[in-house]
Amino acid sequence: MNNPQLPSKCTSNELEKAAINRFRTYIGSLPSQCRIFREPWNDSTVICLDFVQCPHLLDSLKEMEPSLVEGVKRLGLGNTIVFRLGKKLMGWKNIVS
Repeated sequence: MNNPQLPSKCTSNELEKAAINRFRTYIGSLPSQCRIFREPWNDSTVICLDFVQCPHLLDSLKEMEPSLVEGVKRLGLGNTIVFRLGKKLMGWKNIVS
């Protein structure tokens, strides 16, 4: 039986895209220009929110920090949220289980 929540191609890349899309849907108010991706940092995984396409929205999104943390925890996406402007690190939030 097919699960409509899972992509038909069950590659790790497709599953990663589905997880990021669920996060974007869960938060709801993330700007579409904000790039969301995960990357490994030593022994952990971080979720990166890159505002290079919408730098003016970075400060207002920090007000959403509790919702972001809840979304990352609920979906098991990582241990830290990183806020970026391209390669420039603008801040982070560690997630405590």
